Amino acid sequence: MNSTNSNLKLASSITRAASKQTYYTIGFLVDRERVAEAYFAYAYFRWVDDALDTGANSSREQSDFLERQKLLLENCYRGASVGDVSAEEQMLVELIRSDTNKNSGLQSYIRNMMAVMAFDVERRGKLISQSELNEYTGHLAGAVTEAMHYFIGHCCYSPKNETRYLAVTAAHITHMLRDTFDDLQAGYFNIPRETLEVSGILPQDVQSDAYREWVCGRVQLARSYFKAGREYLD
Repeated sequence: MNSTNSNLKLASSITRAASKQTYYTIGFLVDRERVAEAYFAYAYFRWVDDALDTGANSSREQSDFLERQKLLLENCYRGASVGDVSAEEQMLVELIRSDTNKNSGLQSYIRNMMAVMAFDVERRGKLISQSELNEYTGHLAGAVTEAMHYFIGHCCYSPKNETRYLAVTAAHITHMLRDTFDDLQAGYFNIPRETLEVSGILPQDVQSDAYREWVCGRVQLARSYFKAGREYLD
């Protein structure tokens, strides 16, 4: 991947500041020829996520910002002119320019992550259905799984079957349970609307028997997915 030193330095600095674990994982485990791409891939969406999370932005400003990023993505893949872009947006431009394979794992990562960003903006302060929750998890699992296979051992064969995304799906279920209290404070409700309605509880009733029962079910599901995911990776 051809990139300017300043852009790569920006991407690596954003990554390091956000997550030293990710910074060193990319530095030591990613295939040598794709290290720059990996830093761009992580740093760009870290920047987008942080921009959307800032309390200074109104819902309209967040929506406008996200629409700009989605348009930039589409223009880049069409080969259209992108006009003036920020240094952070240039990371996406260079990332997509490096993606020369049709329907690549990198494109899957980029499109799925943009869908994750969009859903997070839309769901803040709203109850979500089980199908919406499943779709959200599907986008996240697709993004992370395809990124791993694209950046690490990309020359190795990996079957594309129904178990391909289960390990990351399990991890996302676990993370959403772990983040329940923090997400509540931020206006995100990780329990589906159907469960709340049937049980007659609110998203804040995390100590209720009905909420605990739902959590137990999610834990069991995650465990079964982790098991199946391990078998896939083995």
